[in-house]
Amino acid sequence: MTAARTTASCSPPGLRERKKLKTRIAIREATYRLIEEQGYDATTVEQIAGAAEVSASTVFRYFPTKEDIVLTDEYDPLLEDELRARPADEPIVESLRHVLRRALSLGFTEDPEVSRLRTRLMVEIPAVRSRMLESMSVTGRMLCRVIADRTGRDAEGLEVRVFSMGLIGALTEATAYWAEHGHEEDLGDLVDRTLNMLTAGFSSGRGAP
Repeated sequence: MTAARTTASCSPPGLRERKKLKTRIAIREATYRLIEEQGYDATTVEQIAGAAEVSASTVFRYFPTKEDIVLTDEYDPLLEDELRARPADEPIVESLRHVLRRALSLGFTEDPEVSRLRTRLMVEIPAVRSRMLESMSVTGRMLCRVIADRTGRDAEGLEVRVFSMGLIGALTEATAYWAEHGHEEDLGDLVDRTLNMLTAGFSSGRGAP
């Protein structure tokens, strides 16, 4: 899940952090470029390292697997801060709606072409899809913490875990739907439809489960 770039005041990153960020971005950009040119399976870590002008060991130090290069971005770690900045009494679904809509409308997410490539790979490449499902638990645990703090519930409680992973799973499916349908629809609209579905469910009548 991609979050908005935070606008909260914080200490500027030091030289070491800026160098690390620059290296991570170089590795990802090299990966995207190679995948566009020759496909995912044909792209090796050695090729990525050469294109990014780093060693293969450096690539693995930043990204444990090739799939992680595709799935990881610099915005996900900021999602928790953005959610915590929302009013404490606001329903978590509405907080998510606001944060994700803001990210999409203000252009705080990655380049649109990169987003389309990443989501297409999530759908088409089994290894990327499998790694994505593993990584969902990390975002889910973060959401558990936010919900627990707002509600006074246990972050490890069944209800909190089920609700959190339900939200993450639903948004992941919306992203997959977007890719499967050629990225033709507006992703923000799909996010709204997804969150509406979670809060309202199916309307009664034909097609309702």
